Amino acid sequence: MPAEPTELQRLVNRAFAGSSMVDRLEVVLLAESLDLPYRVRAIVTLLPPGRYSRQQLCDQLNSAITAHGYGTTLGTVE
Repeated sequence: MPAEPTELQRLVNRAFAGSSMVDRLEVVLLAESLDLPYRVRAIVTLLPPGRYSRQQLCDQLNSAITAHGYGTTLGTVE
C-alpha cells in the first residue's frame, strides 16, 4: 500500500481536528508544513478557493484525484 493515502488522510484528519470548517489556504499551508509528497501537495493546490466542511473537502480532493488519474496511487479520503 502506498504511503500517500495515509498521508492525505492524515492531512484531512489534522485539518478538522479542532474545526468543522476549513479554508483552502489552511489546508494548503498544512500540507506544506507536514512536508507531504509532491503528488499530494499538487492535488491539494487544485482546491478551489473557499471554506469547506469535511465532506466538501473530501469530495473536492477525491474529484481531483480521480480527474488526474491518481486514484490507484493516492486512494481516496473520508
